[in-house]
Amino acid sequence: MNVSLQQLKVFVAVARQRSFTRAAREFDLTQSAVSRCVRELEEAISLRLFDRTTRQVELTPAGASLARRIGQLLDEIDLTLREERAAHHGHTGVVTIASNPVLSSSWVPDGIARCAVVFPGVTVDVIDQPQQAVLASVAHGDVDFGVVSDLDTPGSDTLQMQPLFSTPLCAVMPDTHALARGTTLMWSALGDSALVTLNADAGSRAAVERGMNAHRVQARRMQECGHVAAVIRMIELGLGIGVLPIGAHWPAPAAGLVARPLLPEVSFTTMLVRQRNRTLRPNAEAVWSLFSDRGRASGRLSDTSPANEHASSGPTPAAPAGAAPLLASRQA
Repeated sequence: MNVSLQQLKVFVAVARQRSFTRAAREFDLTQSAVSRCVRELEEAISLRLFDRTTRQVELTPAGASLARRIGQLLDEIDLTLREERAAHHGHTGVVTIASNPVLSSSWVPDGIARCAVVFPGVTVDVIDQPQQAVLASVAHGDVDFGVVSDLDTPGSDTLQMQPLFSTPLCAVMPDTHALARGTTLMWSALGDSALVTLNADAGSRAAVERGMNAHRVQARRMQECGHVAAVIRMIELGLGIGVLPIGAHWPAPAAGLVARPLLPEVSFTTMLVRQRNRTLRPNAEAVWSLFSDRGRASGRLSDTSPANEHASSGPTPAAPAGAAPLLASRQA
């Protein structure tokens, strides 16, 4: 079946106008050209669309049904094309990013709040996914870009990474714990302890394993969770010492807990990821650039020296006054 978009548009115009002459004026065509267009469409789909008389043009039952449905499709096509054109020529439309849940509940909302101020016509849609699923979504083109943490490999043939900031791993424990007496803690001091940390879905396992392997730490027991809040609660209940990234972009320890930087320092890097050699749409490129600039600038200011006490490692700064982040977050 060989049907053109022009034929469908002309058919809908004739159906709406009930006149070949008026439809011809709408498209700046001759009446004979409009008649030929409709006739070719009827032949292509093997349906009679109009009953023609010398005085009027009436839709057949098949023509009436087709006109209604084709009209809706043409409206949808027109809307889609206008939205895409606007997205490519200005900072409007929807940008979809994927993030592991730890980052989407900590640093990512700060970037979205800034986007709401700088690009009020852009909606940022965030999909919470385990870290490996974020990478898969980016590689398959299901999202514009992703936000991940501490990959063993900083790039690949298909993915491009943009490091934002690094945050040191710290030991988190009750302020009454024997190991909380100093201002720092050697990795070797964790050897006889039960540990609680983030799992691979949150992107933490690689950094923790680097530190433990480099300093030959054999924990008595390792408990891994998918969210910082779960790790913090286990620490509060005395189930182990936490090993977490602690800094301005990460949730602060609760009252009654302290963070001690682990030495020698092992850092946990947050980064953006996109398809290599793929041009982002202008609105997505603008959001990528804003996230990149904001992450690197704030990282230089706040994550270069980790907090020792929970009070000095506060939550992510609030959005500017009047900002209304356009955030639609959903579970993958």
